[in-house]
Amino acid sequence: MKVAKFGGSSVADADQIRKVCAIITSDPERRVVVVSAPGRRHPKDTKVTDLLIACAEARIAGVSGREELDGVLARYREIAVALELDPEVMENIETDLRRRLDGPTDDRDRFLDTMKAAGEDNCARLMAAALRAGGAEARYVSPKEAGLVLTEEHGNARVLPESYENLAHLADGEGIAVFPGFFGYSPEGRVVTLPRGGSDITGSILAAAVQADVYENFTDVDCVFVTNPGVVTGARALDELTYREMRELSYAGFGVFHEEALEAVFHAGVPVCIKNTNNPDAPGTRIVHERSCPIGAVSGIAADKGFCQIYVSKYLMNREVGFGRRLLQILEDEEISYEHTPSGIDNISVVLREQEFTEAAEQKIIRRIRDELEVDDVSVERGLALVMIVGESMRRVVGTAAKACQAFADAGVNLEMINQGASEVSMMFGVKADDADEAVRALYGEFFPSAE
Repeated sequence: MKVAKFGGSSVADADQIRKVCAIITSDPERRVVVVSAPGRRHPKDTKVTDLLIACAEARIAGVSGREELDGVLARYREIAVALELDPEVMENIETDLRRRLDGPTDDRDRFLDTMKAAGEDNCARLMAAALRAGGAEARYVSPKEAGLVLTEEHGNARVLPESYENLAHLADGEGIAVFPGFFGYSPEGRVVTLPRGGSDITGSILAAAVQADVYENFTDVDCVFVTNPGVVTGARALDELTYREMRELSYAGFGVFHEEALEAVFHAGVPVCIKNTNNPDAPGTRIVHERSCPIGAVSGIAADKGFCQIYVSKYLMNREVGFGRRLLQILEDEEISYEHTPSGIDNISVVLREQEFTEAAEQKIIRRIRDELEVDDVSVERGLALVMIVGESMRRVVGTAAKACQAFADAGVNLEMINQGASEVSMMFGVKADDADEAVRALYGEFFPSAE
């Protein structure tokens, strides 16, 4: 049994949906299908999810949102007409969207989630209708009726344990179950969405719940590459990665797979295969517990911009019991999460995402650090990128850090920080955001010289 998830680019228009239907029906083991909302049809296009957010923002601002909704309806109508679906399909979609738009807006986050979820929900209804029109036995599955229960954290929900037992029945149904990604319901029955890109997470949850033999994640690339091919032309393709390697690379900027999507399949032991909707015969990249094909010390290189760091210095910090806890407590009080905490004996840096660390938050936190921790110095540096090398074999290979640092030196890239996790599966380097692409190219040339 296979669970197959299709991303936004795979369902962007009628031609893409025809491809998806052909892929699904070509293999009777693909019995559970997860879909995203329609994505961009071309580079200047707008995703349906973004159109829905514009609808919601208009309503919250006190206007009708009807004009914005017309754009969403036009996207679905174009697909439904091109696929020659029963007019009732589009009538139901329009009724659903107008009902959502007319809902209460007193709780902004709840209303936004209700509108955003409409993208995937109606795409699933449309996909099920398209499969039936082609002669397949297919049914739309409501996340509420199926039992996908999430924490009530709007826009950032997490799956609750009872969901897996609730969803296991999907393995027993006849035909193809078409399930909308990205959202579920709180224990109180309210719509809540997962983080952006959450359809990957939905697919992973379902694959674990039904104990699938494989979770296929269809996107618009043939496989995972060693690094971003937009930065390194001709980057090497990867046949296999471990869950840990993919998790680290996704966190550090790989856009192929959502960073939280591996949790459920990792614990359930379900392998993942990343494949291309536009080239389904390509073998793709498998994600497994232990890979069989050797790559080298480094399996992948990733970079992500948009970081900053708080640098704190205090003489004899290492002798002050509880200093680190009290520093992080200040961030917790201000509801700001941190990414890394590289430290020395008299100093510590806390790496944060810049979008969370506003100027107002910075002023308050810096003041609290000075007053409550009585530090010698505290400063903030913005405009950073995190560059990461990842590989299960790194812990068994001597000199990996030296090679990376030499590559940076040869390329004239200055290092702001270095941090290695205890598992030794990854090594993180902080650089100026403007140097991120050059840093990636330098590391690729060092660790994959024969692939240049």
